[in-house]
Amino acid sequence: MSREAGEDAIAPAADGIVSRLRRRLARPGAATDADGDWPGAGGQRHRPAAVLVPLVLRETREAGPTVLLTRRTDHLHHHPGQISFPGGGMETGDVSAEATALREAREEIGLSPDRVEIVGHLPDYLTGTGFRVTPVVGLLRPPLALAVDDFEVAEVFEVPLAHFLDPANHRRHTLRVEGVPRHFHAMPYGDYFIWGATAGMLMSLYRLLSVAD
Repeated sequence: MSREAGEDAIAPAADGIVSRLRRRLARPGAATDADGDWPGAGGQRHRPAAVLVPLVLRETREAGPTVLLTRRTDHLHHHPGQISFPGGGMETGDVSAEATALREAREEIGLSPDRVEIVGHLPDYLTGTGFRVTPVVGLLRPPLALAVDDFEVAEVFEVPLAHFLDPANHRRHTLRVEGVPRHFHAMPYGDYFIWGATAGMLMSLYRLLSVAD
């Protein structure tokens, strides 16, 4: 990631979290498989996919990093209208999960790869729609100069990372789909209902950051 003069400085509240994140993502086994959000998903064949988990570091935000999220447009085939990370299925020419995540972030929200510092992966997440998603954690330092693809993305917004790290904001819900109970995480924030795979991956981030050194 390229850096401009003075860009290394970040708010003190972010410094400790970033150091902890780097340390824990570097541990062996940090990216072991997650359970996913569908019963028996581990026995299915899944298409590889990746998302970028973007943590925005701002010099003036004393509360710490924020998580950049998107709201998908209502006409999309997969997960219409849901809150998600930038990402999608791996394509021919993508040499890694990182390549997929960065390409999709550029296509969906105009995020230049040189604004992203990749620091590691969270556990893969298996979805009921048939994807094996690798969450790629990236640090973003403004300015970002985003250009949203309004065919796929209805909105881009940020949520304080502290919101997702507070267990008081964690919910667990159950739906019955074709007679089978489906359990999923949710982390509401204001008018945004963040649930499913996105909340599941945020739970992986919470678990990673909450364990003792």
